[in-house]
Amino acid sequence: MALKNGHLQTLSAKAAAALDRELMSTGAFSIDQLMELAGLSVSQAVARVHPIKQGRRVLVAVGPGNNGGDGLVAARHLFHYGYQPAIYYPKRPKNDLYQRLVKQCEDLEIPFVDDFFAALESTDHVVDAIFGFSFSGEVREPFPAVINAMAVTKVPVTSVDAPSSWDINEGPPKSGVGSNFHPNVLVSLTAPKPLVKYFKGRHFVGGRFVAPSIAKKYDFDVPKYEGIDQIVEITDSQVKI
Repeated sequence: MALKNGHLQTLSAKAAAALDRELMSTGAFSIDQLMELAGLSVSQAVARVHPIKQGRRVLVAVGPGNNGGDGLVAARHLFHYGYQPAIYYPKRPKNDLYQRLVKQCEDLEIPFVDDFFAALESTDHVVDAIFGFSFSGEVREPFPAVINAMAVTKVPVTSVDAPSSWDINEGPPKSGVGSNFHPNVLVSLTAPKPLVKYFKGRHFVGGRFVAPSIAKKYDFDVPKYEGIDQIVEITDSQVKI
């Protein structure tokens, strides 16, 4: 499907959550499949903006929810591309899905680090997979200091679906944790969210799995993906807020 009048529609938090539920019901996808496709998209975006020749070391900051699962999948793919990922995963749910994703990374001997700040000093790129579009409320420990560190580091940062701590509609907080966090790259999953109007870096969409009928129902267009790419880069002028 082409862009609607040259623009991509954005999805509200409510619509994005409903779309996820529909993909896993009438769309017949499992959460494992959607997480795999999301993480694959993120890994391709990292490889696009940060080729191996710019440094192999990638630090993946993983949160306790689905956004973190996307990060674990991305780390696995990055390993197979030839990168040297390390994973910071301080809050691990007991859910079987996440435990299996961890086991897959452990089998590849991808290191899990306890000290984010030491790891940040020796990495070439960071993936922010802490909080996604459904985040609301207060940033809880140990993540405030992690987000603040990502905000001031000179190491490039790629955020998954939403910069961690940002509100899906209002963007960065007016004050406090994340108010000065502006990552270099954003990978919007399925479709952009309204917060993209506050984002100034390179923007990709990863959603090459949505059926045209579902996209039509939620009033957004699937962008034109090239070749076997799972991502497409979007310019500011292509997003309709």
